[in-house]
Amino acid sequence: MEFQDYYAVLGVPKTATEKQIRTAYRKLARQHHPDVNPGNQEAEDRFKQINEAYEVLSDPDKRKKYDEVGSRWREYEQWQQAQGAAGRTQPFEWEGFGAQGPGGVRYEYRTVDGEDLRDMFGDESPFSDFFESMFGGGGGTQPGRSGRAARGPRPRAGADLEQPVEVSLADAYRGTAMQMEIRAADGKTRRIEVRIPAGVRTGSRVRVAGQGGPGQGGARSGDIYLLVTVAPDPRFERRGDDLHTEVRAPLASLLLGGEARIPTPDGRALALTIPAGTQDGRVFRLRGQGMPRLGAANVRGDLHAAVHTELPERLTNRQRELIEEFARSGAKTGDGAVRR
Repeated sequence: MEFQDYYAVLGVPKTATEKQIRTAYRKLARQHHPDVNPGNQEAEDRFKQINEAYEVLSDPDKRKKYDEVGSRWREYEQWQQAQGAAGRTQPFEWEGFGAQGPGGVRYEYRTVDGEDLRDMFGDESPFSDFFESMFGGGGGTQPGRSGRAARGPRPRAGADLEQPVEVSLADAYRGTAMQMEIRAADGKTRRIEVRIPAGVRTGSRVRVAGQGGPGQGGARSGDIYLLVTVAPDPRFERRGDDLHTEVRAPLASLLLGGEARIPTPDGRALALTIPAGTQDGRVFRLRGQGMPRLGAANVRGDLHAAVHTELPERLTNRQRELIEEFARSGAKTGDGAVRR
């Protein structure tokens, strides 16, 4: 068991005021909060230490008793062990400075037994093994609670749950909210709304804080992790944050110039200017029209559109004559040869 120096945890001196303690706590709690450090066990443990320290130092009575007992915690531990070996319970006494203080020192004695110390933090201690051993234990039962352990169960965070979800490419492109049912261990179901951020891809894990298994002893609930699968879309191929698609344009637009409409996953259509003499299959890049980059605000991939010739299925006599005339005029083929 290690002594917990709560002043060191919050980075304040033992003479710190309530305001200094509160300010230090808020700063550290924001820095190490689990929502700011998802999946970081070290930050989570540090966050628990910070909350434990503030729980004690922010309460005048708890802080006073912590200061009194904490300075002699090793002797108290030895006293506990001796009481257990002897099978008896006697008050633990220590001497300290009286009201006169250094210079005119007088000594006075204070008696604190296990029950008195337990009253500081209640039956279900939210603290570390240090307080569990010093203030929650004693090896006996509390008066009036025959046969019951002096301490209740230690707080335990709720279990994290995983839930697979499938979204369309359009939902991944713009982000979406969806309703889902969660089944608890007792068989009861509850409906919650979850937000799927824009830019998710197959394999993404989306954390829904506080919606997992319930905590015990006042501890926080667990989280739900959504395991995302993005359904394929026949119109687009996704490569990282870029999207690739194909569009058709009339032959005249490729020869003489024109315009094509490029679809996007969210149902819009973008205008693409086709320059005259565009070869079949040419790929145009529309910057910033691809998938959002997950976790990066206002950053998107590109949309690549391959333009292909859309040939007419039937020709009028006049159209046929013009094409034959065009062919006889010596139009070059793709390899540079001249067709006569």
